[in-house]
Amino acid sequence: RFDTQRAQLEANNLELKKEAEAVATKLEGQIFTAIRSAGDTGQLYGSVSTRDISDLVTEGGFTIERRQVVMERPIKTLGVHDISVALHPEVLVKVMLNVARSEDEAIRQAAGEDVTVVKDEVIELETFDPEVFEEGAAPAESGEDAPATDDSEPEKAAK
Repeated sequence: RFDTQRAQLEANNLELKKEAEAVATKLEGQIFTAIRSAGDTGQLYGSVSTRDISDLVTEGGFTIERRQVVMERPIKTLGVHDISVALHPEVLVKVMLNVARSEDEAIRQAAGEDVTVVKDEVIELETFDPEVFEEGAAPAESGEDAPATDDSEPEKAAK
């Protein structure tokens, strides 16, 4: 009796594994985009959880459950993240999740651009004033902080 149940379970498992492998060939390497609000440093105002990822993958035409998304902790930063999806205990698939503030930013990130660094450089260029300091020059000193001048030399020349 147990042998017949075992054979039936193994047959079902094999069939499920074949179905999972068929889906895996289509799902492997797919890129999904999550648009979230974030600060200038790239920290999200919130996070992207397994539920969000399973919803994105399902919207992309693949039916998965949130328990199939393998993550240690929710995603809390902008960028392109590798996500594992366990379609079957023996079938693990890697997909990419692009977390960005806008569609335009998602395209730039997918091309390899680090959008948080670009923001920092733009802010730095906006606040930098080349007139303030010239290369190798020190700020002009005035008042009490000014160096003392040697007035004795000109007096001797006047005599």
